[in-house]
Amino acid sequence: MAATDSAAQARESQELGDLPVWNLTDLYPGMDSPEVAADLEKADQDASAFAADYKGKLSELATGADGGKALACAIRRYEAVEEVIGKLMSYASLTYAGDTSDPARAKFYGDLQDKLNTVGTRLLFFELELNRLDDAVVERAMGEPELARYRPWIEDIRLERPYQLSDEIERLFHEKSVTGRGAWNRLFDETMAALRFQVGGESLTLERTLNMLVDRDEAKRKSAADALAETFRANLRLFTLITNVLAKDKSISDGWRGFTDVAAARHLANRVEPEVVDALVSAVQGAYPRLSHRYYAIKARWLGKDKLEHWDRNAPLPETLERRVPWGEARETVLSAYGGFAPEMAEIAARFFDGSWIDAPTRPGKAPGAFAHSTVPSVHPYVLLNYQGKTRDVMTLAHELGHGVHQVLAANQGLLMAQTPLTLAETASVFGEMLTFRSMLSKAASDRERKIMLAGKVEDMLNTVVRQIAFYTFERRVHLERREGELTAERLGEIWLEIQGESLGPAIRLGDGYETFWTYIPHFVHSPFYVYAYAFGDCLVNSLFAVYQRAEPGFQDKYFALLKAGGTKRHKELLAPFGLDASDPGFWTMGLSVIEGFIDELEALDRR
Repeated sequence: MAATDSAAQARESQELGDLPVWNLTDLYPGMDSPEVAADLEKADQDASAFAADYKGKLSELATGADGGKALACAIRRYEAVEEVIGKLMSYASLTYAGDTSDPARAKFYGDLQDKLNTVGTRLLFFELELNRLDDAVVERAMGEPELARYRPWIEDIRLERPYQLSDEIERLFHEKSVTGRGAWNRLFDETMAALRFQVGGESLTLERTLNMLVDRDEAKRKSAADALAETFRANLRLFTLITNVLAKDKSISDGWRGFTDVAAARHLANRVEPEVVDALVSAVQGAYPRLSHRYYAIKARWLGKDKLEHWDRNAPLPETLERRVPWGEARETVLSAYGGFAPEMAEIAARFFDGSWIDAPTRPGKAPGAFAHSTVPSVHPYVLLNYQGKTRDVMTLAHELGHGVHQVLAANQGLLMAQTPLTLAETASVFGEMLTFRSMLSKAASDRERKIMLAGKVEDMLNTVVRQIAFYTFERRVHLERREGELTAERLGEIWLEIQGESLGPAIRLGDGYETFWTYIPHFVHSPFYVYAYAFGDCLVNSLFAVYQRAEPGFQDKYFALLKAGGTKRHKELLAPFGLDASDPGFWTMGLSVIEGFIDELEALDRR
């Protein structure tokens, strides 16, 4: 560990209190524990036995006298094997995320990924064969209640039928994923974790450097932005190669499967109609002048500038009090807000603190950003943060705990149906943020404090809605152009600047070096076109929260039913009890009007 990082951690420990580190023993005692070896062997044996019993036999089973019972039995066995695989892979992923620079963890992660990939190959046939069954046969078998329970999962995988390939090609895609996309993902992660940024004589990790972009001191913000640009430029060739390879890899897969639009596979996985996403994107882009352009012009005036520099975008307001929020206060803030909505929600969230399910400190080698990992229904989720005491970090805690609560509630659906499509996966997280923000805002002691809090929330919402739609637009441009040939680093920078300029507006100057800032966005690498789910979730929650504020009877019960549904229902079914419909163009306008209303209130406060 670098001396500068050690000193920073010591200072943080003093100001923030003891930050929790997760305890992964609920998954496994350790990387070399006999339990890991035993479960790996069990997964291997159970997958082999499953293939021996069912491969090439599903059609005969389904058309038999007890076809429904036989298929239900097969699905339960399949789910049980996938549960063991998921538990092992969750442990490997979380262990690796804790320190991606540790060779032992990297080897454990890579080796386990290899072995489980081989195990998974034996199971590939099952969903492929299930999808080859005639609709009439499946529907008849569904008359058996044991099989009918799995209807949502069966209908989901049958949506993939038009894009399904032969068993041999599907096996090839699966086996080569470790040396293909998976390997490039790992290269990106390990490179990012190893990068160091020279700021004011200190050598900092990515998280610490990004955190300086919200420092009160403009000189520090500029220094951090310059350091980011310098290091990104030094590694631009590698990030350009990763981007080109992964875009081409996706294009090849899409071509084989018959997806014509670059984002079609993501829309299918999200179980959302392309026209709904198009309506969201159009609504947000049409609102740029009323939202981001307008707000950043106001902020430039607050900071006494004609234009903001790109390192000023998330700068604190001049009247913002410089204070780090201790961990204990952050915990109480979030749990109190959750409890004000529903005691059950706070009780579930409290388990994350009490059970050591959270890893909060920043440290060299640790995965950047934040996430909630659902693991498997038989265990529980874990949350990773890089907590540094900013108000935004409290919001991030509220966000990730929202995911965690959602994952706990959906676990009863079982492994195959607990996972929520990404467009709905952000609902609980953004709702948790909004609950926490509204609770904090209600306690504002003055107009100045209210203004500071509103400005912070508007900036977070712009980052969630405007910025993520700009990211989605950037990805579309990159993937479309990649079909015609490789993109140079310069071309990637040009696209980035053009789209960022459109979204942020004329009040922000995108200075030298900013053209490289596309390089560190992990979603572009790990989950192409994931990003619109954030905007979808934010606008959805804004509309949902409006219903809640009208004191609709039974709202909490309906909300918990939405979370407990997991992946068993689509957005139309889940939103119908609240009188909402995402396919209605007015739905997105309603969500965006909440952000506009906050900006209106800021201007009114400014005039007082």
